[in-house]
Amino acid sequence: MQAIRLKPKKIIYHLFVAGLAVLMLYPVLWLFMSSFKKSESIFVTAHSLIPDPWVWVNYVIGWEGIGGHSFGTFIMNSLIIVVLSTIGAVLSSALIAYGFARLQFFGKRFWFTCMMLTMMLPHDVVMIPQYILFAKLDWLNSFKPLVVPQYFGIPFFVFLIMQFIRTIPTELDEAAKIDGCSKFGIFFRVILPLITPALATSAIFSFYWRWEDLINPVIYLNKPELYPVSMALKMFLDSETTSNWGAMFAMSVVSLIPVILIFFFFQKYIVQGISTSGLKG
Repeated sequence: MQAIRLKPKKIIYHLFVAGLAVLMLYPVLWLFMSSFKKSESIFVTAHSLIPDPWVWVNYVIGWEGIGGHSFGTFIMNSLIIVVLSTIGAVLSSALIAYGFARLQFFGKRFWFTCMMLTMMLPHDVVMIPQYILFAKLDWLNSFKPLVVPQYFGIPFFVFLIMQFIRTIPTELDEAAKIDGCSKFGIFFRVILPLITPALATSAIFSFYWRWEDLINPVIYLNKPELYPVSMALKMFLDSETTSNWGAMFAMSVVSLIPVILIFFFFQKYIVQGISTSGLKG
């Protein structure tokens, strides 16, 4: 057999990439290993990864939850918020993107510019007006302020999907129109099946953003039975008594499982959606 010869440049490249991978994954590894340590020794022995002794009960205590609600309740709340928000964000953004990419209407460039400008607005600017609006609608202490706004389109997703739609030949639209399809028929029967990578990419980003969101649940939710995972983890910390770091780290590991699974199963859509949306037809 012919010996495999590795060029020095390739060796250096792989060592460099492996070093970066270890550097990026180390905090996650430290979190995982610290979840098996005693709460009072986590930061004392932060330099050591190996727990001594191994404390498996952190996961049991953490899953029991806080305030009479198990951690499974918080995970279910997060899933409800994430799933409903993702469906609304992706479908509404796809429909808006189709309008900007394919339809002609008065003030198209003006409205598109206004939409893009909203991406530059800090969340702090709209936080108070949104709270006043939702308070007048009597939506506080419910999932509505977290879910309903997602059904009016997300500017970043609109731009991403619109760029993807532009790569689709307009001849397909014309052929469907000749066959009797309306504008909505063209969208649902022709465009929507062809923009699956962009839809999947938007769905994955929406899942990540909603899952890790903390500021909005803190503003709108005051009942523990409605808390998502992000707020539940914060409840393990107590400024007046001893914080249960072990249980919090254990449930942090549990909360990472859906994120990691989504990434590994759909990572090809992230690359394909972002790379293709940068092309122009």
